[in-house]
Amino acid sequence: MNVILKGQKKDLGDQFIIKRILPAMEKRSIGPFVFFDHFGPTRLQSGSEMVVRAHPHIGLATITFLYDGLIHHRDSLGVSQLIRPYETNWMVAGKGIAHSERSEKDPKTDQLEGIQTWIALPAEKEDMDPSFQHLSQNEIPVWETSELTLRLLGGKFLHLSSPAIVHSPLFYADISSDNSSGLVSWKLPEKQEAGLYVSRGSMFVDGKTLHIGEMAVFEKGSEISFSTSSKTRLMLLGGESFPEKRHLWWNFVSTDLAKIEKAKLAWGDETFPKVPGETDRIPLPSY
Repeated sequence: MNVILKGQKKDLGDQFIIKRILPAMEKRSIGPFVFFDHFGPTRLQSGSEMVVRAHPHIGLATITFLYDGLIHHRDSLGVSQLIRPYETNWMVAGKGIAHSERSEKDPKTDQLEGIQTWIALPAEKEDMDPSFQHLSQNEIPVWETSELTLRLLGGKFLHLSSPAIVHSPLFYADISSDNSSGLVSWKLPEKQEAGLYVSRGSMFVDGKTLHIGEMAVFEKGSEISFSTSSKTRLMLLGGESFPEKRHLWWNFVSTDLAKIEKAKLAWGDETFPKVPGETDRIPLPSY
């Protein structure tokens, strides 16, 4: 581990504040992961719901995972899916998809908190057809010890394999602990790197204490070593990096700037795929 990333606060509009970890100046990506946002915890009240109007993506897969609350996903494939805690929405944009996200009233809590990540697609799959996959809680593989619970949300890690359809070697996991843990050590494959993010509580890495909003980065082939305090929640992500550079502009990811320009034009002139039933959309940024 040689880098610690600190989340930067961003306002997504209407005072909805998130912590953005990736991309960072110190590290633009970790394996195929090019974007990592931690949103909440936010107390939702009538008139302050989370509303992310229809917007486009290309060249990536987005993954949403909730700790608290409910989010309603709609997309241009016609999918309408509610996501609950311990479930995942895997949306592959490929050559182009649009979607919207809105918080829903949860009878169990007025809190909303979760993680959204973006995974770049291999260059040869950037133009694949878009797709959507929802995994319920009982479909997510779990590894438990007396100290930790690891839920594998995607890819392969330890002896687990997720049913999520991924397009390059990667792993993505939710780790929780109700009590302080001893030292945990996992060896990374030679070609894979990792990030370990603190979303609740704290963890100890290389003699340092990391708090909410901080991520430890582990180099390819190194050992992930950490211990936790009580009531801790971590997100583990990583895998093999791509040899080609990825360009990120707004919600678009590609190895080819011309594809991003084409997507910008399509969203601007409203020829991009539309979300059924959505009349409002986020306009193309002017930057």
